[in-house]
Amino acid sequence: MIPSKIHAVLDYVVGLLLIAAPWLLGFADDSAATMVPVILGISTLVYSLFTNYEYSLARMLPYKIHLIIDFVAGMLLLSSPWLFGFNDRVYLPHVILGAFEMVAVMVSRKAASEIQRPEHI
Repeated sequence: MIPSKIHAVLDYVVGLLLIAAPWLLGFADDSAATMVPVILGISTLVYSLFTNYEYSLARMLPYKIHLIIDFVAGMLLLSSPWLFGFNDRVYLPHVILGAFEMVAVMVSRKAASEIQRPEHI
């Protein structure tokens, strides 16, 4: 099982990878093939900053809700080539990254690790 601390790191890495993937893998244009991973990458970074786990700025979003959002985002990414009709041009990056997100949720611990907070004197 992946602890929440590792899951947090993966969230930021995957978010950045989703944003960069269209340019790294040569399918950057103004189509849904580009916009879906970019929007999902930006949203992953944003909701990760507000998740109640390590490496966030404000711990407002429960970790279990975060995992549900990750899973749904993975399903959307995986199916997006067929949902938005660009499967004839590109689909493997979307399928691979979407499946990775879904598997990461399935193997992540369902509760955040205890976060040590400094005691005030």
